[in-house]
Amino acid sequence: MKANHNYEKLEGSYLFSKIAQKVRDHQNLHPEAKIIRMGIGDVTMPLCDAVISAMHNAVSEMGDIRTFRGYGPEQGYSFLQMAIHDYYAQRKIDLDEIEIFISDGAKSDLGNILDLMDLDNRVLVPDPVYPVYVDTNVMAGRAIEFMNATEENGFLPQPDPAVQADVIYLCSPNNPTGAVFTRDQLKQWVDYAREKGALILFDAAYEAFIRDPQLPRSIYEIPGAKECAIEFCSFSKTAGFTGVRCGYTIVPRTLNADGADLNRMWTRRQTTKFNGVSYISQRAAEAVFQPEGMRQVKANIDYYLGNAAVMMEALDTLKIPYVGGANSPYLWLKCPNQMDSWSFFDLLLKEANLVVTPGAGFGKNGEGFCRLTAFNTRENTIEAMERIKRIL
Repeated sequence: MKANHNYEKLEGSYLFSKIAQKVRDHQNLHPEAKIIRMGIGDVTMPLCDAVISAMHNAVSEMGDIRTFRGYGPEQGYSFLQMAIHDYYAQRKIDLDEIEIFISDGAKSDLGNILDLMDLDNRVLVPDPVYPVYVDTNVMAGRAIEFMNATEENGFLPQPDPAVQADVIYLCSPNNPTGAVFTRDQLKQWVDYAREKGALILFDAAYEAFIRDPQLPRSIYEIPGAKECAIEFCSFSKTAGFTGVRCGYTIVPRTLNADGADLNRMWTRRQTTKFNGVSYISQRAAEAVFQPEGMRQVKANIDYYLGNAAVMMEALDTLKIPYVGGANSPYLWLKCPNQMDSWSFFDLLLKEANLVVTPGAGFGKNGEGFCRLTAFNTRENTIEAMERIKRIL
């Protein structure tokens, strides 16, 4: 047996594992410290009542022989596919049911979609970047080219006509920077992809946080995107499903690459390697799209955006530059006094018992920046920003 030695090319530890170890070491030295975690992007608000009610009903169904369900369709139950169809229709995006694939979360599909792609494809990812985009390609042995996301371009890189890419990763609202592409900016990417014959992998996991109606929440709001893009979305941040696990991926029927039908290929891949998402989780997800569920989910997102507003106000007071926050749960702040990101992380942990995410963990252009998350209580958010004010 030969091992996949591409794993040896990965960083020694996953970014968040390294952070967790540093936090454990600090807590062991200071067991009395009240540590506030403003780094890892996990949600803190409980599931909304509409979702809980739907899950209870689904559990009851599973306990009754007349309504019990075993294996479900690998692509997802039609009731959830149609709920997603109607959600997109509100933005005048017409989807076919067979274009909607239910998953256990965007992260899984972002890695699994690479099964459809030849190793020779040239992959283009932004820097800084969500580590999964890079690591899954490294694991496969695929070459990666980086595009610079910097202060100068608002952390929203635009295509370079001189660069030939086959697969392009875009995320909006972006993780980690919180920056959001405008329609014109996304149109440039769609036009580029169509001209080059490239495929865009568009991560829309945070789309529900966009409040500005002028900003696109789906790449399919851009004409021509259904000929060049796959969209990934998740209920993890939209509805707090990080512990429930449910998401969806849109693979248009009009999407072809090298003469191959990607929708048909993804269907074949899923029916071979995936047994579908639990019935209980899918009923919970369906409830998110009902009027009461939408109202309750929006209230939770508004709460997180309120936390983001608290952070923005504090950073404005401190005159610390940042992006994100207004239409995203993340703020990407410039480390003060020209500190590197891990030094600023250590300062906040040791002097303020506060955990952030060092930007260096997201790529070379992340150096000198840190990510703050709004996924916390209002009380913790206020206290965290007061602690930052005290030490700066």
